[in-house]
Amino acid sequence: MNTTLKREIIKTSDGSTTIHFPEINEQYHSKHGAINEANHVFIKHGLNHILNSKTYPVVHILEIGFGTGLNAFLTYLETQKNNQYVTYTGIEAYPIKEEEIRLLNYVDILSEKPNTTAFKELHRVDWEIENKISPLFSLIKKKQFFQDITDTDSFDLIYFDAFGARVQPELWSQDIFQKMYDALHLYGVLVTYAAKGSVRRAMQKVGFVVERLPGPPGKREMLRATKQ
Repeated sequence: MNTTLKREIIKTSDGSTTIHFPEINEQYHSKHGAINEANHVFIKHGLNHILNSKTYPVVHILEIGFGTGLNAFLTYLETQKNNQYVTYTGIEAYPIKEEEIRLLNYVDILSEKPNTTAFKELHRVDWEIENKISPLFSLIKKKQFFQDITDTDSFDLIYFDAFGARVQPELWSQDIFQKMYDALHLYGVLVTYAAKGSVRRAMQKVGFVVERLPGPPGKREMLRATKQ
């Protein structure tokens, strides 16, 4: 990703903000609703899906593309609601800037004023070490390229939220999905907003069992992959 690209904060269809790159017509979240997309793909069909399948003393989550911290914040809120302990690892090669963080309106849109400090802490805490955001939520942020991930048998769930294949096709390759497969525990799950046939086939080639699911607003389908 070219780090010199112009960046702008835009409002999506559900009122929540995201960061847009006009030169490549790409953004961190769907223009059809950043919060709606994140809740649908990563919380409903990811976190809630695995919690409905069995009991986890601790859920270990890996996020590919920490970005604005929206997925981490929604997961944090779920931990408080469900009394579920989560360790969360967010991978991000290009952390967003302080001035951009201040313009993100997730706390207001979600009516979560009591959790304002928690959202700020997601961005303020140190990188490369474990940080306790709450008694139920631990965060490790790693400044790392996705290609350099070497974790094995470490996670129950992966939020795969990289830039789209149109912009960065190398992030949706068989090699990357092999790393994702290796990083998951047996029966671990990967969820993503993507639904391209080439992405599904790359997942299947490394051993994932892949489901097509109804997509978030603005998308017909999304994918969920299970390591079996």
